[in-house]
Amino acid sequence: MFYALYSTFMKKDIHPTYNPKVIAKCACGQKFEVGSTMPEIQVEICSACHPFYTGKENLLDTAGRVEKFKKRKAAGDKHTVEQGEKKKK
Repeated sequence: MFYALYSTFMKKDIHPTYNPKVIAKCACGQKFEVGSTMPEIQVEICSACHPFYTGKENLLDTAGRVEKFKKRKAAGDKHTVEQGEKKKK
């Protein structure tokens, strides 16, 4: 009964067509099949190249920022060790 009432109030021909077999392409070259309303899908990252799934950390270095951070961190660690040695004396 509910379905009969619900279907009488729904608008017809407003929903996009669903494609059950769409090829999704990742920037890493991986291709996989998904269902979508879009005719084709292109993504930048997928489960084959995402660090959470692969366990590998990929750092994208822009203008040497990663190196600058590592240098500052090393200097901070060195300073912390020196402070600890002074307290022991």
